[in-house]
Amino acid sequence: MDSVLVCGVDEAGRGPLAGPVYAAAVILDKQRRINGLADSKVLTPDRRDVLAKRIKDRAIAWSIASATVEEIDRINIFHASMLAMRRAVQALGVQPGEAWVDGNHCPDLGCRAKAIVDGDALHPVISAASILAKTARDAEMCTLHERYPQYGFDKHKGYGTSEHLESLGRVGPCEIHRRSFYAVGVFFQGDLFAVRWNTMAEALRIRSYRMYCDAMKLASGAGLKTLLLGKTRVAAARSRLAKFDEFERCLRRDYADVLTCADAATHVMLVDGLLHKAREELRRACRSKP
Repeated sequence: MDSVLVCGVDEAGRGPLAGPVYAAAVILDKQRRINGLADSKVLTPDRRDVLAKRIKDRAIAWSIASATVEEIDRINIFHASMLAMRRAVQALGVQPGEAWVDGNHCPDLGCRAKAIVDGDALHPVISAASILAKTARDAEMCTLHERYPQYGFDKHKGYGTSEHLESLGRVGPCEIHRRSFYAVGVFFQGDLFAVRWNTMAEALRIRSYRMYCDAMKLASGAGLKTLLLGKTRVAAARSRLAKFDEFERCLRRDYADVLTCADAATHVMLVDGLLHKAREELRRACRSKP
């Protein structure tokens, strides 16, 4: 592999509720070593900035690309991430002999490519791409914060933090929020949230919205995974159902104030429907043949 130009590829921003997804491609110069390369997530922002400058100064080639919020909503976040990676490799200006991509999927890059799970922690060339993608996206989110200061994008960079969800519950989404993500898409479900938003007290708006987000997580199976070791499928399904019932009891206890408020009745009906459908699916799994 010493004679092959290896390109590291990684993305940043698949998980956030807002903003574009970024990707970077890097071909490192073996003669110009860069110490300290690591997965961008374990580095401090200041350290990432220092390393990003060194990468740009010392790499044989590097490029950064993105896919827009509109593209994310049109083709979904997975395909948008693949698109951003492909654009980054195409913009390198140097044709790599092989691309190493962080994760378990490779886009069509026009060269040999292999996906490497946790590659950003294992291979410096992928770490370098991770750092460039992360620093570029963070900078973009700080710029977008100037346009939309009510959300705190400069702090959470669009991820679904408690602060971000509270902002969404207070003022609703803006044009850079990803409508294809459930925490944003609910605002556009037949205007369920939009029509009633201004008639609800601010504290109730926030609590009602947070209740929906937590219910949606539960309905989608978050936290319900069960190890199959020593269990039949039916036994595992029963275990998931028991966890679901436990989490639902906690949710209803935590949001008792919203559930008993007449002004939130429409949102409560939405949550009840989500949880009922999820519970019925789990019950059917419990009755299926082993």
